[in-house]
Amino acid sequence: MAARVEDQHVRRGYIGGEFVELDGQRRIQVFEAASGEVLAEVTEAAATDVERAVQAAQRALPAWAATPPAERAAALGRWHQGIEGRAEEFATSISREVGTPIRHSRSIQVGNPLAILAHTRDALASMALTEQVGNCLVALEPVGVVGAITPWNYPLQQVVAKVAPALAAGCTVVLKASEVAPLTAFILAETAGIAGLPPGALNVLVGRGELTGEALVTHPLVDKLSFTGSTRAGRRIAELAGSLVRPVTLELGGKSASVVLDDADLATAAKFAVYNAFLNSGQTCTALTRLVVPRARIGEAEEVAAATAAKLVPGDPLDEATRLGPLASESQLERVRGYIRLGIEEGARLVCGGAEPPAGRERGYFVQPTIFGDVAPGMTIAQEEIFGPVLCIIGHDGDDHALEIANGTPYGLAGAVWSSDQQRALAVARRLRAGTVEVNGGAFSTEAPFGGVRQSGYGREFGRYGIEEFLTPKSLQL
Repeated sequence: MAARVEDQHVRRGYIGGEFVELDGQRRIQVFEAASGEVLAEVTEAAATDVERAVQAAQRALPAWAATPPAERAAALGRWHQGIEGRAEEFATSISREVGTPIRHSRSIQVGNPLAILAHTRDALASMALTEQVGNCLVALEPVGVVGAITPWNYPLQQVVAKVAPALAAGCTVVLKASEVAPLTAFILAETAGIAGLPPGALNVLVGRGELTGEALVTHPLVDKLSFTGSTRAGRRIAELAGSLVRPVTLELGGKSASVVLDDADLATAAKFAVYNAFLNSGQTCTALTRLVVPRARIGEAEEVAAATAAKLVPGDPLDEATRLGPLASESQLERVRGYIRLGIEEGARLVCGGAEPPAGRERGYFVQPTIFGDVAPGMTIAQEEIFGPVLCIIGHDGDDHALEIANGTPYGLAGAVWSSDQQRALAVARRLRAGTVEVNGGAFSTEAPFGGVRQSGYGREFGRYGIEEFLTPKSLQL
């Protein structure tokens, strides 16, 4: 096993600052993405285990909430050092669990969480948590015990993006990590303890959403929920939380478009679209999976995209040369293959790839990098999140038509605009209904607010915006 976490630890939960035996009896197998072989087993937390974890968080809350922000920031700084010191261990674990190529695990799967943690620490140090408004002193106070539920595709980043700002705000946390890629969360728990976070400030459990997740979502002592995952699961959590009048932050699915205007450098935009859409084998919520190009230049876009995809040969994620790894699970593999078959059935044309396994990669959860042409905006593959290395190329007849296509899904998480005229690109970007828009290849930021609109969710993560999600204002009338 990649992790240094002892074998008995991954069969336990992390509650009250230590690894403990759980009441849950079901064992969940964790599979290595590249081989399909069992990597480890973890215990699924029962409702009674959730109860213990929430109680631990509740006991730790008063002291942690009263800890001065400077001390909380210092604790986050020590945690950053602890993660950084075990960066290679984290990267290897994620490559084995998720299938991310090791070079990307180091730079993105571990690099981004370190940046998020540093930005959260710095934002806390500079935030004003009290403000005079008329005759009132307005204080921003921690909302309380936070239930955090995270997905498998970025198992360190998605955890840090919730836990770090919640802790910065003075909240305590019960984390339900994904059962598909849970080992990273246990390594993280070890680093949290070593960093000196007080017992109960962070508690870690693993389990399925319908059991462990629902027990956490409906627990009466949980004051706030933060969830990243599918829109379907987000709806369920919102329904449960709504019945309890409980605030929720939701970061859900996406079907993001990269809009190429008629004056853009099409070759650069098409290459960027392929690399973006196929990052982490397409298992990225912000993946730009629709390349919307001028109709007259579709052939050129397909040629560039296919040539770029040809360089992304599926390979062993632990090989330093690999740029495209496997998917994370057998169910995800079947899901992606099903969408590819459906695209063909609906009349889209394969530019490259297909549903068959890549040559020589019959073991493990590998899928060919796939690009579709002749895609109508209303096709299923152009409307639904596939979560695999599948790109749709769609033609447009001008800026307004491109925006109609880009905004023509239920989602609104991310997008991109390309033009040789920066002001024109910005004007179009402002009309995209999305929480994050890259303009001419602008770099993804872990400091600016991140989140979606419409069925991509609500609320924001990263920097001070992420901390504010876990604070509630109190007016002291003087």
